[in-house]
Amino acid sequence: MRPQRHLTALALAAAAFAAHAQQAAPQPALTATTAATGLPRAPEQEATLIERAELSFKVDPAQQRLDGDATLRLRVDKPVGELVVDLDRGYAVDLVEVDGKAIDAAHWRNPEGRMRIDLPAPLPAGTRATLRIRYGGHPHVASKAPWDGGIVWAKAPTGEPWVATAVQGEGCDLLWPCIDHPMGEPLEVVQHITVPSPLVAASNGIATGMDEKDGWRTYHWRAKQPDTYAIALNVGPYELLQGDYKSRYGNVIPLRFWYLKGNKAKAEGLFAEFAPMLDFFEETVGPYPFGDEKMGVVETPHLGMEHQTINAYGNDYRKAETGYDWLLQHEFSHEWFGNQLTNVDWDDLWLHEGFGSYMQPLYLQWLRGDMEYMAALMKMRSALMLRYPIVAGRSMAEKSVSSADRGPGNDVYYKGALMLHTLRGLIGDDAFFRATRELVYGTDAPRPGNFKPRYASTGDFIALVNRITGKDYGWFFDVYLRSVKLPELVATRDAGGLALRWKTEGDKPFPMPVQVRAGKRVVDVPMADGSGHVALAAGESFTLDPHSRVLRDLPYMADYQKDVAERAKAAAAKR
Repeated sequence: MRPQRHLTALALAAAAFAAHAQQAAPQPALTATTAATGLPRAPEQEATLIERAELSFKVDPAQQRLDGDATLRLRVDKPVGELVVDLDRGYAVDLVEVDGKAIDAAHWRNPEGRMRIDLPAPLPAGTRATLRIRYGGHPHVASKAPWDGGIVWAKAPTGEPWVATAVQGEGCDLLWPCIDHPMGEPLEVVQHITVPSPLVAASNGIATGMDEKDGWRTYHWRAKQPDTYAIALNVGPYELLQGDYKSRYGNVIPLRFWYLKGNKAKAEGLFAEFAPMLDFFEETVGPYPFGDEKMGVVETPHLGMEHQTINAYGNDYRKAETGYDWLLQHEFSHEWFGNQLTNVDWDDLWLHEGFGSYMQPLYLQWLRGDMEYMAALMKMRSALMLRYPIVAGRSMAEKSVSSADRGPGNDVYYKGALMLHTLRGLIGDDAFFRATRELVYGTDAPRPGNFKPRYASTGDFIALVNRITGKDYGWFFDVYLRSVKLPELVATRDAGGLALRWKTEGDKPFPMPVQVRAGKRVVDVPMADGSGHVALAAGESFTLDPHSRVLRDLPYMADYQKDVAERAKAAAAKR
């Protein structure tokens, strides 16, 4: 998640962060390669699978230094003459080994953050190699995490060091040598995180122990197939709340919340929200994907991020009119849409954020009914920007999608969610939720143990919808995902009643059925060829789409947004 910027909570969170964070010293600019995540992989990277990443980190808050020792077990499915990984060139590398043999500096290079290591002999397809890289230095500091990536060196309110990482936009290469692309997930990650005593290091997956020696503690963690950017360091004076959740699928899920000391009462209130959220997601979507590890949350000095099984939480326990913590729920949604299901390219980011955002109105509908569901959708509708299509149809870096200046920005959240609301109304709940389950799990009958984390694309979801419904809905996704403008429903009164016509960008086909209130009747209009007609008596009133099922152009909404922007600009000029 790169959180939605327009929310008032963000301004409050930024202020809280500023109060905790230390002033960042000037630092070297990242190279273009390191500053972006999701760039096309080198051919050698496309041929390489990281079967296991064993990562040792020593975090020194006093020196604001990170020392790393990464051992990567690699398998190649094509012959390669080099090993290629991504790593910020700002680190000093003092050891490179392949299969236990040191590689001298003349046979590896890292000018732009894409590190190439010469092999003594090419690796044949189907073989393995073990790459070890030892490195250290001052990691890139995030000045406004999570919207820019890096490490956050902060102080807890009680004075101890408080450290966190968030690297979605820039990628895993800010922290460890990886394949910095959505499809670069390791099959297994083992972490050994060394921190000053008595600080605590919470991270992904299962805790496998802690050692303490000479004033330092080393925490050991193991996780299966985490997102590359979801591998996280969280260090602080944490205390732990824990419990168990008995799933409807028969398994027991560990619940863990690392909170700052002094926040116990507020943390207990948030911890009580874990089980209802699990109830909703397991009933609506399917089994919690990482039930054999944990549902984990950790308090952080930045707003939040969907770090697999250790979601970052920095919303300061704020109460909301929804009656639940929106940040906790949104980040938790990414365990399904982002961590279990990962987009094959950042151009498909709406699969993470559109579904993740739609889970919030759905949760309100599940908790309290239709009024709050529709109110949440209306709030999203007022925030649409409509400057770029959600899907460009080409490989994209994450920042090119999440940035409102270069891409769809918040529309991957809100236009994606509103489109899903429209799709649900079009194909019905049974087909919609079956398509969602199959997208997430690869099966319509998921149970713990019969699925693994998976990749999918926009095309995969469209194919699922078409197969499950037995109809071709390519026209639907073409208009909503690949066009900027929303479809406009043009209504004209004539002698016989009301003539209706869909107007789309580029005159794309859009046979979207629509309802019309005609007097006291509600009429279903098929619109099979993009047009239709409703009989009206003289003077009889009408309402287009009275139950708000269809995402469409609303001129009054554009007028409202323009007015808000102009008033904000005028207020800023007076300051």
